[in-house]
Parts: sequence; structure tokens; C-alpha cells
Amino acid sequence: MILPIYLYGQPALRKPTEDIEPGELDIKTLLSDMQETLTNAEGCGLAAPQIGLSKRLFIVDGTELGEDYPDCVDFRQAFINPEIIEESEETVSYSEGCLSLPGISENVVRPETITIRYQDPDFNWKEETFTGFKARIVQHEYDHLEGHVFTDRISPIRRQFVKGKLTNIAKGKTTARYRYKH
Repeated sequence: MILPIYLYGQPALRKPTEDIEPGELDIKTLLSDMQETLTNAEGCGLAAPQIGLSKRLFIVDGTELGEDYPDCVDFRQAFINPEIIEESEETVSYSEGCLSLPGISENVVRPETITIRYQDPDFNWKEETFTGFKARIVQHEYDHLEGHVFTDRISPIRRQFVKGKLTNIAKGKTTARYRYKH
């Protein structure tokens, strides 16, 4: 089922999330619905707060990015109860956008490499290190679990530049090509 994506201004996007306990949610159905929503919106990641659920869960799907980022060609994964446990000192700047902030893209500086501990859909603990564009996607989605959006990470000058766009999104003066909720 395609779910509405919450847009900037929705309180769910600013609320820190809670861990998911095994059996608490129908995780398989939720992940299926999130994947269908993400595919429909043509995004590369979707966090639970973006569908109004204040839980520590996000999915990534970099398969469509494979031409530009070959390491992402098979990158489709779910992260339950994640925690970034290490970040590289080396950083990289790249333009980001977000399904919850349609029409806005800005350069964001993030660590080049991260190590994350998380549970898979069967609630088995995993630990993985990601670098490059995979690391960027994971960090972007992880921020949603902490109540942050990518514009929180841009310079004050750039934040001032997009303030009007953010205000318009929050006031419902925007559209998107996918199902959304103001």
C-alpha cells in the first residue's frame, strides 16, 4: 500500500523516535508498504517518521542510482533500531534532497565513512561500515530518526536562502508527484 509522505512542518518529522520491539509491529507488511511508497516516490530512502511513525526504522534503495554509483546497484536494505557507532573524520560535500522537502536541494557535508549497528527485519543484530554514497543515504535517513532534516546541516546563510521555501512547504503551498500529507 502506498502511504502518504509527511512534508516539512509535520510534527512527526521533528520528534525523536523510539525503538521497535520484536512483535510490536507487523514489520514485514510495514517494510513492504514503505518500499512501495519509496518506489512510487522515486526516492532512495524513507524513514518511519516520514510516514508519521515515530519508530527507529528506515529503508534504503539505491538500485536506481547504480549507473552513477555502481556500489549502490544492489543496495536495498532495512535498518531497525540503528545506531551510528563510528564516523570518519574525512568529510565530503554533496547536494541532497528529501521527499519531505520537495523542490529543495542543498550541499550537505557529511562523514565519508560510517559504521552502523542495527537489526535486520528478523531482529538479528548486524554491524556494517558504509562509505561514499551509501554512507550518505544511511546518514540522511538516520537523521530523520533523530528528528532532523538535511537543511539542519547546511550553513546559516544557505538556511536563510531556503527559509521561504520551507515556510511554503509547511503552509501547504507546494506539490509533489507522490502522495503526501501537509
